[in-house]
Amino acid sequence: MSFRMFARLICGFFCIHFSTFVCFTQPKTISILHTNDIHGSFMPHEAAWVLSDPKPRIGGFLELQWLIDSIRQKKSAVLLLDGGDVMTGNPIAEMKYKDSRGGALFEMMNFIGYDGWTIGNHDLDVSQENLKHLTKIAAFPALSANLVDSMGNHHLNHHASVVITRGGLQIGIVGLMSKDLFRLTNTKNLEGLRVLGAQEILQKMVDSLDNITDLLIALTHQGYEEDSILATTVTGIDVIIGSHSHTRLNTPRLINNVIIAQAGAYCENLGELELSVEDDAVISYEGKLHPLWVRHDPKDTPLKHMVDEYAAKLDSEYGRVIGTVVMTMKRSRAEETIIGTYVAEAVRSAARADIGIINSSGLRRDIPAGPVTKMNVYETIPFRNFICTFRISGTDLRRIIEEYVGSLKNRHMSLGFANVQCTWERHGSGYRVASVFIGSAELKDDEVYSCATIDYVIDQAERYLGFVPNDVTISDMLFFDAVVQKIERDGIIGNFTAPRFIEK
Repeated sequence: MSFRMFARLICGFFCIHFSTFVCFTQPKTISILHTNDIHGSFMPHEAAWVLSDPKPRIGGFLELQWLIDSIRQKKSAVLLLDGGDVMTGNPIAEMKYKDSRGGALFEMMNFIGYDGWTIGNHDLDVSQENLKHLTKIAAFPALSANLVDSMGNHHLNHHASVVITRGGLQIGIVGLMSKDLFRLTNTKNLEGLRVLGAQEILQKMVDSLDNITDLLIALTHQGYEEDSILATTVTGIDVIIGSHSHTRLNTPRLINNVIIAQAGAYCENLGELELSVEDDAVISYEGKLHPLWVRHDPKDTPLKHMVDEYAAKLDSEYGRVIGTVVMTMKRSRAEETIIGTYVAEAVRSAARADIGIINSSGLRRDIPAGPVTKMNVYETIPFRNFICTFRISGTDLRRIIEEYVGSLKNRHMSLGFANVQCTWERHGSGYRVASVFIGSAELKDDEVYSCATIDYVIDQAERYLGFVPNDVTISDMLFFDAVVQKIERDGIIGNFTAPRFIEK
């Protein structure tokens, strides 16, 4: 063999293998599509923040499916994830489907083609058993590494993590639940559950998955601030797809070289995060939100049939007008409100108690002026809370009222009262309660009163009442039903703007 031929063979050998090496290390791209905090919003709704009249409609699963299908047609590697709180916010979450309340939502998500979701606190609003049924309906894995039972098992038919192969990449996804779960959800639905520390469990999962994956994603339900802390304390994570705080990140945030994305709430936006990955690292990224404005005629698909079916059911059951509101009943956590007083009175009258107390944070939307439907009420009171009664001494009631007055002064209130009137005055740098009346009679410290509230307030009694009642009676009447019945009785809800708590 001549030297020239030998040289050609050697050159050819290295060229072939160099070419192979280059092909192997070419960056791979993946488009991560994400939603979070859907809260049952499978149908479009008015964009309330838009000033035009009529207002445009936004959201819903049909527009979501149209956009996702369009992206999938253009891009070969797409991953679709959800950050949790699929449940609570629309009555479909109360409707039975395959032995579970809210199951239709997950069947619709099957049609859309989700690849995974993490459990949110509101996905436990019905019960653990209901959540198990939901995870069985879902054709995609439920994830939550730090949500375990007393034995450390993931017993809700969920997993700590999953590895998905997509676009030539091994993608590890770890789910995480908020550390505040026991303050966010009625604890009767959480018996036997524990929430492990997010940072510790995520670092453990990252260490175990790093060698077998090209990309690591934390799919969290804890809020943007907690996600930001997580990015600075856990090494090896590439992306955090967040939820819970309803944060609308138009473009992703980069913290400690970790990409954080979140898409708002109520199925109003689809997040898209496109990554280029090479040698176990993200080398470039681009992210954005796609507003889901309703502008396409939906195709005749199984999803459309199901959406239409449940839309008709909701209209039949919840579209009925039950009364009229003279002026919009607005919520506030900084001042006494008409709506807070009204729903507290609905609870009090349903239980035939001396006073009513509700937590203002449980009211999620204003009730607009004009005809009121059951849907308006449900959107305001979407939680499965039951009316309770307990006995309270005049001394304890006076203390609660004094603390409430302090919260009014500091514009940081948390309760609504019924059948209570109070006058207060400034006293030096503080304040002093001058008088308290229960109905028409002055409050007596040595008297015992009956109080009506909801089971969530009882569950968080130390937080709201400052003590734990020991003689609680839980009824089978829902908070929602009590408010509906009061509106039906009243017919017209007038402009009763006079405050119950008055500064002298």
